[in-house]
Amino acid sequence: MSVVPDRFVLDTSVFTNPEVSGQFDAEPLEAIRVFLGLAARTRAEFYMPTSVYEELQRMRELDALAGDFETVVRIRSPRKAGLTLPGEILYEFIEEVRRRIDKGLRVAEEAARRAAQAPEGADVGRLINHLRERYREALRQGILDSKEDADVLLLAYELDGVLVSGDEGLRKWADKVGVRIVNARHLRRILENLVTGGE
Repeated sequence: MSVVPDRFVLDTSVFTNPEVSGQFDAEPLEAIRVFLGLAARTRAEFYMPTSVYEELQRMRELDALAGDFETVVRIRSPRKAGLTLPGEILYEFIEEVRRRIDKGLRVAEEAARRAAQAPEGADVGRLINHLRERYREALRQGILDSKEDADVLLLAYELDGVLVSGDEGLRKWADKVGVRIVNARHLRRILENLVTGGE
């Protein structure tokens, strides 16, 4: 009986988050090259949604590696029209968004009070940066906040794949829908184990 290889669905954070990509090499393109070399030696399958690949190409100059990348990593979008997720997940997502909007409103109100109480000549730029940082944290940290995140999650769900991401929100929602997850910081070790296990 043949063993079905793992299917890994990759997020851009594997190649753009220095804490994750650094396990392969400190230099970004060399990190991708090292990943491709290891991945090609495994029996595993690697996938990346088209939207995520396009995002990666905007963040990293892949021209020299594109052919190798597309040989090792299968680029395809999830079949959104045919996928179904439990309604409970949608309700949970809506509640999460509502909580975050309320939290963002409280952050904005607090910033408005601070600005009103600030002495004449206060550093307005500093107040705005503080508001922006807290508002972003309240609304975006730990949640699906882009179509690329949704594509990675849906493709992993569709393929019954293993989601690989350094994004806390993406991992959290993958866990909620029952998608297998690996910590992206351990990916090199996982690949090395797959290489030696297959030899």
